[in-house]
Amino acid sequence: MVLKRGIGRKVLVVIKKLSVMLDGKKILITGGTGSLGQALTKKLLKSDVDTIRILSRNENKQVQMSSELSDNRLRFLIGDIRDKERLIKSMEDIDIVFHAAALKHVPIIEYNPFEAIKTNVIGSQNVIDSSLIQNVERVVCIGTDKAVSPLNTYGATKLLMEKLFISANNYLNIERYRTQFLAVRYGNVFGSSGSVIPKFLEQIKKMNKITITDENMTRFSITIEQALDFILDCTVNGKAAEIYVPKLKGYSISQIKNVFQKIFGNFEVENIGIRPGEKLHEVLINDEEMRNSWDLNDKFMISNPSITDQEILDSYQSKIKKNSALQSYTSENTEKLSIDQIHELVQKFDEKLKF
Repeated sequence: MVLKRGIGRKVLVVIKKLSVMLDGKKILITGGTGSLGQALTKKLLKSDVDTIRILSRNENKQVQMSSELSDNRLRFLIGDIRDKERLIKSMEDIDIVFHAAALKHVPIIEYNPFEAIKTNVIGSQNVIDSSLIQNVERVVCIGTDKAVSPLNTYGATKLLMEKLFISANNYLNIERYRTQFLAVRYGNVFGSSGSVIPKFLEQIKKMNKITITDENMTRFSITIEQALDFILDCTVNGKAAEIYVPKLKGYSISQIKNVFQKIFGNFEVENIGIRPGEKLHEVLINDEEMRNSWDLNDKFMISNPSITDQEILDSYQSKIKKNSALQSYTSENTEKLSIDQIHELVQKFDEKLKF
């Protein structure tokens, strides 16, 4: 991996650790043709990984991705995480697995709940079992804020995914298993497909109006680059049986509306109300989880309740502290982005979407 000059010491240490972790490694990404999977693949290709296997069901996206990236380290495997035999085969000689495959669209999942269970829950257990069978070194599952005190089926299935991954580390107590499982959890990526930025842009383009659920609604702000850096940092520095949550700023829907008015002038606003299963504020750590939450400077770590505080301190050599917050960690009570910061982010996505 090429090291850049002129960067901070802390970042340099992370890059060096990442280089050691990834160089010469064989990697599998489930759901690798999704937006996160593709972005993660591009990031990993900048390192000296040996192989990246992309497992997904979408043949067309695999063809497009193969044509765009054109790298001989890429391998494209048609398969579904519901198919355990296919997973076992796809993990032969694999060192690291990033588990990003999931059914994610809330309304569709509400109408087809057991299909989400088959993919997000049973499929995740298949990933765990296959990793153990193939003696994979480390497996990282990509979580979501919707797993915290879930209000919909999607959130409930992602909560179960986290629980399965954390409990899978019990196999480390059995001598013949070495696989470490950990989870990362964050909110919607700023400007991602289906999020408020591209939605508002499309509505203004077509109708010169936007539909707002609630102007008081807040969300955490994380860009795709921040999400990738967070995932890889946790992959390098994370420990088994833990859930990692980034420290993020937030924004409100009213701020987004004001920025769009600043950019595009006046347009019609229609208030449609919060949709079923939708939260007014994103929650990344709830009140109960706070009791097992630790401050790692740039992120939080939620420890397995079965592990004592002293064991945690010993593991991290006392370089962390117990989170002293008495309330949940939400997009409402976190520091907010400024209007200028939001304006800058919106303009970047404006260019990408060629609006």
